[in-house]
Amino acid sequence: MKPILYLTGILFSISLVAADKLHSATKPVPRSGGWTKRHESFNKRVAQGNCDLIFIGDSITQGWEGRGKKVWAKHYAKRNAVNLGIGGDRTQHVIWRLDNGNLYRIKPKAAVIMIGTNNSGNNTSHEIADGVEAIVKQLRKKLPETKVLLLGVFPRGANNADKRRKVNEGANAIFKKLADGKAVHYLDIGPKFLQKDGTLPREIMPDLLHLSEKGYTIWAESIEAKLKELMGE
Repeated sequence: MKPILYLTGILFSISLVAADKLHSATKPVPRSGGWTKRHESFNKRVAQGNCDLIFIGDSITQGWEGRGKKVWAKHYAKRNAVNLGIGGDRTQHVIWRLDNGNLYRIKPKAAVIMIGTNNSGNNTSHEIADGVEAIVKQLRKKLPETKVLLLGVFPRGANNADKRRKVNEGANAIFKKLADGKAVHYLDIGPKFLQKDGTLPREIMPDLLHLSEKGYTIWAESIEAKLKELMGE
């Protein structure tokens, strides 16, 4: 990545963020190593076109290529879907990626966003919400014809007492307000992963964070009706 292009991307991203919301969750930064290779593979894929649906996120989204592979094949393969998830990503990394090629010249019908859980150890609920808001603004500016489906950050931890789950729930309560019911839509499917008492079954999230195949099935089935609506099916 040439320095001038890198700087341009950062300036564009920051221009979408209010001065009082500039912090670690909104300041775009790249990562290195295998992350760079995966990011560049996304750029090569979108350059080929034929992207009607994109999923943006972290390792939980990347997991569609692992435990969620069969579920993806069933629900999304025929929809020309592209997985733009990278394990370990936080909101600031996604902001950088979206300004550095991941959305280049594509016009997907819908974009699904689920990001923020990796921020919950270092950022407040409000800061995570700021980061997600910046991502939504990027999508609206770069892909004005694309319908955005913003998902609440999935629950994590054994039960309702988990500190990072509480941070994520606080963020969800804030950024659900970003939905306008027209271009941006919000769904919180988190309760579908939980028992009635708020405990998180390991058959759904074996490590209390990442989904099993059953978890991906719940995800896909929970957004299917809304996705059909947004994609005009």
